[in-house]
Amino acid sequence: MRPPRVTISPYQDGPLIVRGDVELVAADGTPIAAHRRTVALCRCGLSAIKPFCDGTHKPAGFRAE
Repeated sequence: MRPPRVTISPYQDGPLIVRGDVELVAADGTPIAAHRRTVALCRCGLSAIKPFCDGTHKPAGFRAE
């Protein structure tokens, strides 16, 4: 049986959207609870809830393809 597909999609001027069954871990190996199968990960570095996106990129004017 094949494992479920995992996708990572960069949103223009926004977060990375991760869909599927993934395990998130910090740089030191500590697990990060995702609480759902689709998560938005911060790319701008300004989120108050890193590694997750909180929408701060919009008022900050973050730009990325």
